[in-house]
Amino acid sequence: MQLVRPKGVLNIIRFNYHFYLLSGGFIVIALLITSFLPHIVSLLLKVASLLMFLVIICSLIASYYVYDCSGLYILNWLDGFNIGNAKAIVNIHAGLDETSRGLSAKFPGAKISCLDFYDPETHTEISIKRARKIYPAPTSTLSVKTNELLLPDHSADIVFIFLSAHEIRDKEERILFFKEVRRILKPNGQIIVSEHLRDLNNFLAYNIGFLHFFSERQWREIFKAAGLQIKSECKLATFIKTFILQNGVTS
Repeated sequence: MQLVRPKGVLNIIRFNYHFYLLSGGFIVIALLITSFLPHIVSLLLKVASLLMFLVIICSLIASYYVYDCSGLYILNWLDGFNIGNAKAIVNIHAGLDETSRGLSAKFPGAKISCLDFYDPETHTEISIKRARKIYPAPTSTLSVKTNELLLPDHSADIVFIFLSAHEIRDKEERILFFKEVRRILKPNGQIIVSEHLRDLNNFLAYNIGFLHFFSERQWREIFKAAGLQIKSECKLATFIKTFILQNGVTS
């Protein structure tokens, strides 16, 4: 693994600094008061502090690998999906656009439409608000609703949804969203969905943070309910699963 500037992991810390401040404060206070407590309580606090420290370090190491060292944002992993001739690409995100620049570089001949379904009424995570403040969306970005993407029917060769669909927490809304994505897709088009999964790998890396993600079974149910078929799939950087979808109904 080549060591590179930790931009991705530093952004995670910037967007979620309240969590790290609270966790660090707990560890410091716990260690300071252990000498005043009964032995068993002191021991439990020390163990809890160590576990919390290890969880934080493991999650940051995993994030550094995924977002900084794996080449995830270079997008060379798209080469195997046979989309080199795509003329109309739609990139959908939930408030933080980390891929439009890479897509523009990789597909210079394509028209790339960027859609943002961020809704401050429902997407209340402080990390997203901080990210949007630090990295405001380009003026060309179209603000949309999950059930109204404001593009014509059958207008997209490729729809790219990168680490954002899980922000739609309601199951029925996710189904409606993917039905709407299917509507704008050309008959032979593809939808590329990349997500962390609620699985063992992500539990080991992010501990209870993995509960923010959905399981592979849940995603398959959503795709089927939306009338989409999984054409192929692959793992990216160990912790991310990518599904390549097309029109059709799974059996």
